[in-house]
Amino acid sequence: MAESANRIYAIKTTAKQERTVADNIEKVTREQKDIHVVAVMVPEELKGYVLVESPDSIARIEQLVELIPPHARAVVQGSTALSEVEHFLVPKKAVTGITEGTIVEIIAGPFKSEKAVVKRVDTGKEEITVELYESMIPIPITVRGDSVRVVERSDEMS
Repeated sequence: MAESANRIYAIKTTAKQERTVADNIEKVTREQKDIHVVAVMVPEELKGYVLVESPDSIARIEQLVELIPPHARAVVQGSTALSEVEHFLVPKKAVTGITEGTIVEIIAGPFKSEKAVVKRVDTGKEEITVELYESMIPIPITVRGDSVRVVERSDEMS
């Protein structure tokens, strides 16, 4: 089928079970040759949903959902075009939304579970320089942007 005939369907899932549903969709479509799925997306920002690209009708996608219980709930009525979900395909920088003064928790490396204050953000290298929150002597430490979790944004502190 032509690529333009494919539609994007959103499948409602149990919270935090999006990956499981995506894996089950892949397994079922391998066994059920009459249900066609071109691609499955699990966007990080879209909690509780899995996006499925298929040339099939919504009725076929509803049949697919019935074959993959318990975490697939329902198909959101209607379909969408690829242009409406393209922004999910572009990876975000790890330091997006982190600014100087933001309080973060280090989630990887030797300082794991330590809280720190962001002193500098290097968007080009996707690194941030932090100072440990409870340290007696402020020592700057450079960590990767994906090694931290934002605890409190600097604009929330004012």
